[in-house]
Amino acid sequence: MTEAYQTLDPENMLGYIDALPDDLEKAWWLGHQLPLKAMAQPGAIIICGMGGSAIGGDLLASYVADRCPVPIIARRDYGLPAWAEGEQVLVVCSSHSGNTEETLEAFRAALERGCSLLALTTGGKLRDLAVEHGTDCWIFEHEGQPRTAIPYSFGLLLALLDRLSMVGLLDEDIADAVSVMRERRDAVGMESGPATNPAKRLAGQLMDRNIAVFAAGELEVIARRWKTQINELAKAWACFEGLPEMNHNTLAGLVFPESLFERTSAIFLRSKLDHPRNALRLQASMEYFLQAGIGTDAVWASGMSRLAQMWSLLQMGDYVSYYLALNYGVDPTPVDALSALKQRLAHS
Repeated sequence: MTEAYQTLDPENMLGYIDALPDDLEKAWWLGHQLPLKAMAQPGAIIICGMGGSAIGGDLLASYVADRCPVPIIARRDYGLPAWAEGEQVLVVCSSHSGNTEETLEAFRAALERGCSLLALTTGGKLRDLAVEHGTDCWIFEHEGQPRTAIPYSFGLLLALLDRLSMVGLLDEDIADAVSVMRERRDAVGMESGPATNPAKRLAGQLMDRNIAVFAAGELEVIARRWKTQINELAKAWACFEGLPEMNHNTLAGLVFPESLFERTSAIFLRSKLDHPRNALRLQASMEYFLQAGIGTDAVWASGMSRLAQMWSLLQMGDYVSYYLALNYGVDPTPVDALSALKQRLAHS
């Protein structure tokens, strides 16, 4: 696999995955240094973005759901919902390139409706619009793919909430998440051999299979991350679902077509902090999948804090997706189908 890594990864996707804990620590620090105009606590926050720039908003909304006094909505679409109007609504437009058309339209809509605005980008048209209209613009340096910038798309937002005094003290949670990921990096990184590396073993088991990822509560967003990383790095099909909702429909579908079940793998992301009822649901659901003849695995979170548990599972998913790409013999960085679609839309 080391030789495959050197051949198939010329843009060093592995380096970005290895840097997840370091970049999260940097983003948290940077988010406390960037300029921010005085503003009252918002009554609602909308985080507009697509793809790799949107997942940070999902992570934020999930992580602080039990402590933030206002709703946080991650929006993956053009424009804004009808109720988003006035300075009491904070619209954060997150675009890695600064040229995402859906996010640019959302920025213009927020301007027209008098919303409070913050742009989060490496540059592009979004930066230009923010400068033109005198709105806050947080620029960070990052040369990789948007999906590799997740420490920034999340860490900067979390720092924003901290500066607006909308959540409790977070320094210990950040430190725990960073420490746990650095420790786990030794266990699941490239230097760890297949015999002792759970990420490499799982990637081997997922070869030539349809993949479904499940998680409960706050970890559903991590299941989404696993799905998108498997898609973009390994160029492989995957889906995700959350519990308890999955227990109200999906289990009924474990009957047909039987011929596909032996080529399907179900991954359940588990945490000791799961709601007790969801813990029971997860265990029972795994048993139903096994009884249906579907290969089923549990991946457990590490760390004491909720943030560490979320990020340890996210990190594991990134490594699994990377090793699956190497197993398939594909470069984990390019996403030719997505680039082709953007070009097609640009000429439509």
